[in-house]
Amino acid sequence: MITIYHNNRCSKSREALQIIEASGKPFKVVKYLEDVPSKDELNHIIDLLDIMPIDLIRKNEDVWKDNFKNENLSDEALVDVMVKYPKLIERPIVINGEKAVIGRPPQQVVDIL
Repeated sequence: MITIYHNNRCSKSREALQIIEASGKPFKVVKYLEDVPSKDELNHIIDLLDIMPIDLIRKNEDVWKDNFKNENLSDEALVDVMVKYPKLIERPIVINGEKAVIGRPPQQVVDIL
């Protein structure tokens, strides 16, 4: 099953969701701001994306700039920050089996459908 970590207020996330809906394949929407991924879930997502935790952080968010921008945080601490402040998680994230992408641009979602 396809899973999208979605924020309805984000145009890129809405576009990615439309691409998934148009595929006709079954999917699940996780509103990650409300249903915050656990530390284990985030680590799994990071592994699937084959990125470093810092690469999943939205560095233009005020909470990042005000609190963490100049900190030298470990990977574990970065994941903890994302759990505490899910607004910092890059979006949308789409997972299909063992494949995952960050839907920026949203057309990248097509590659794993």
